[in-house]
Amino acid sequence: MGFEYVKALHIIFVVTWFAGLFYIVRLFIYQTEALEKPESERKILKPQLDLMASRLWYIITWPSAVLTLIFGAWVISYRWGFMEQGFMQAKLGFVLLLYVYHGFSHVIFKELQAGKARWNSTKLRIWNEVSTILLFAIVFLIVLKNTLSMVWGIAGLLGLGILLMLGIKVYKNYRTKKGQ
Repeated sequence: MGFEYVKALHIIFVVTWFAGLFYIVRLFIYQTEALEKPESERKILKPQLDLMASRLWYIITWPSAVLTLIFGAWVISYRWGFMEQGFMQAKLGFVLLLYVYHGFSHVIFKELQAGKARWNSTKLRIWNEVSTILLFAIVFLIVLKNTLSMVWGIAGLLGLGILLMLGIKVYKNYRTKKGQ
């Protein structure tokens, strides 16, 4: 298979993987909030949310993570010289963090499937933004291919992180006032 096809498949599976990661944490939030509902509502919501999460996790997110790794390694095999460049090493470091994020999300998934919620919905909303920050880091590094830009990118990521946390706080305040 030619390089451009392999690269296209890698990008497609990166997109579907991130879609799964973004949506699964939203489902975690809904599952956590469903556990706080009265029994009559919980009996209806929990099985449906568990099914949705299970299908998303095992049919889309996990396969996409595996295929991203396979096609990503294949892309690198065509451009092995990139491995010596700082931007690629930094990018792969962020990709490793993304796989760690995925693994920890799997732990949360298993706990919620068992009806245990260790994190509240606010903490899960913050957790949801970690994948956003990793996405920004990975895309900027691979597009700009420049370690100096990486320094500015990290500063931008910190700024983005602060903005996301402020947004979560504003949203929480809005939900609190709306509920009163």
